[in-house]
Amino acid sequence: MLDLTVDAARLTAALVDVESVSGDEERLADLVEQALGEYPTLSVERDGNVVTARTSGDRPQRVVLAGHLDTVPIAGNLPSRLDGTTLYGCGTTDMKSGVAVMLRLAHLVGSGTVDRRTELSWVFYDCEEVEAARNGLYRLTRTAPGGLEGDLAILLEPTDGVVEGGCQGTLRVAVRTTGARAHSARSWLGANAIHAAAPVLARLAAYEPRVVDVEGLTYREGLNAVGIAGGVAGNVIPDECTVTVNYRFAPDRSEDDALAHVRDVFAGFDLDVTDSSPGARPGLDRPVAAELVAAVGGQPRAKLGWTDVARFGQLGIPAVNFGPGDPNLAHKPEEHVAVQQVLDVETALVRFLS
Repeated sequence: MLDLTVDAARLTAALVDVESVSGDEERLADLVEQALGEYPTLSVERDGNVVTARTSGDRPQRVVLAGHLDTVPIAGNLPSRLDGTTLYGCGTTDMKSGVAVMLRLAHLVGSGTVDRRTELSWVFYDCEEVEAARNGLYRLTRTAPGGLEGDLAILLEPTDGVVEGGCQGTLRVAVRTTGARAHSARSWLGANAIHAAAPVLARLAAYEPRVVDVEGLTYREGLNAVGIAGGVAGNVIPDECTVTVNYRFAPDRSEDDALAHVRDVFAGFDLDVTDSSPGARPGLDRPVAAELVAAVGGQPRAKLGWTDVARFGQLGIPAVNFGPGDPNLAHKPEEHVAVQQVLDVETALVRFLS
C-alpha cells in the first residue's frame, strides 16, 4: 500500500518506483484507489485507470486537483535515487511529485487534519503523455463532465512552484506543394515540388509572432516548421512535398481563429489540419483563483505550452498549472526534483485550502 502519512517527498519516491509508462498505469491506479479508500469522508470512484475522489459538504466553492499517473518510457532512470536534497528518477518532475502532493492533501483532508474551506475533487488520470484520444481526462470530459465541475481547477504539472495561468493552444497543419516527376538528368521535363516549398519556408522565416496580454499575463505566439517531407529517389524530381507547421497561439484566439490566421499566412497553398487543441484563458480574475495566487505568493506567469488545463477551459472552468519540478527537466534521463520544492508546494496548497 501507499503510505500517505509520510511527507510528500518520500511519497514521490514511492510513486516513482511504481513503473507506469503510458498504457501501463493499472498497478499505480490500483494503489491510489486503495489508499484513498481508507478515508470514509472521501467518495472514491474508478473509471478504467482513472481514479477520482471528492468531498461532500456545504462549502460554497469546489476546487478540482488533477494530475496524470503516467510517465514517458523509462530511460535507465528507475528506481528513484535520493542524492542529498534532490530526488532523481522517471516521473519525479513530470509529474509524480505533483501526484504525491495531491495524495498528501487527500490524506490531510480525509483524516481531518486540515479543516478545508472549499469542497475538493481529485482526478488521477492515465495516458497524458500519448495521443489525446487515449487521455483519461479527455474521456471524462466527454462521458462524465459533471465529475469535473468546480470553481477552479489546479493541474499539478511541473511549474517550478509558480502559478502558470491558462495555456496556449496548438495547431498543426500540413502545407502541401505539388509538381511533376521526371528523371533528374532531364529535370526540365518535370516540376520540383520541394523547390515549390521555398515560399512556404520564406513566409515562416519572415513571420513575426504576436505577443499579447491576456488577463494580465503575457503570451508569446510561435509559427514554425517542425517537419518537411519530400523526395522519391536519388534520381527523380519529386512531385510532392509537405511542410508540417505548428502554430502555438494565445488563449484569446479560438481554434477557428487560429486556423483562419494560418490560412492567411499560407494563402495560395493547400493545407490540411493534422492536430488541433484549444488554449485556456488564465481565469486569474476569479476570486478563488486570486486567493490561490495570494496564498502561493510569487508572480504568476503565462503557460507557454499546452496542458490539460484546456480540458477544463472547454467546460468553462478556470484552471491553472501549479506544481513542483522544473518543466525543462521533464522526459530527460536525468529528470529530478528538489525535495524542498515538493514540500513547499504542499505547504502552499494547504495554506490555500485551509
